[in-house]
Amino acid sequence: MAEQPSQAVQDYLKAIHHLGGAAGGVLPHQIAAALRVKAPSVTGMLKRLADAGWVSYAPKDGAALTPAGRAEALRVIRRHRLVELFLTQVLKLDWSEVDAEAEALEHAISPRLEQAIAAHLGEPLEDPHGHLIPSSTGELRHRELRRLSEFRDGETAVIREAQDDNPARLRHWQAHGLTPGAVVHVRHYQPLDDLFEVEVGGRLVRLGSEGLAGLRGELVPATDSAGG
Repeated sequence: MAEQPSQAVQDYLKAIHHLGGAAGGVLPHQIAAALRVKAPSVTGMLKRLADAGWVSYAPKDGAALTPAGRAEALRVIRRHRLVELFLTQVLKLDWSEVDAEAEALEHAISPRLEQAIAAHLGEPLEDPHGHLIPSSTGELRHRELRRLSEFRDGETAVIREAQDDNPARLRHWQAHGLTPGAVVHVRHYQPLDDLFEVEVGGRLVRLGSEGLAGLRGELVPATDSAGG
């Protein structure tokens, strides 16, 4: 376990964590879809991960991260999100461009460089898309968020996270002001047409559930939203 895990191992551990593997089992077909690989190759890799102590695996229950696997997954996630923030804040890349770059760089960064980037950025808590950055000691806060498409008439939400793997969607959200920190008031939802009319930044925007898919936020209590 002392050796640096391979890029493939890191990718699997990160995917399993993203799919909930820190709390319970993740099935091979879910991992195959997330990594865009064939299911038989996933089964073989999960057996190797289990033998190495990164996961516990049973065909019926799926794969769950061991403490060592969770720690390694969070380390990779931390580096990915720090790189994204460095690319946007320091190199001024657009938030729609940095996920793919970070995917490549996250495996090459040394602990020393990770520490230097974090210090330069002031030990940030979130990446450009609002995702929480694990701490250097492997801690990741939990927050209860809802999909923006789950909010209904009269409710106000603050966007906290934007899914970062679709550049076109990120540019679309940015053009409408649907970015982390934005306050969104749901004026009206038409179930038959699946059409939301929301107010953000003083503008009315009309989008369907698919147009909001990947945005997550938290409810602003009515007393607070009335004042803001």
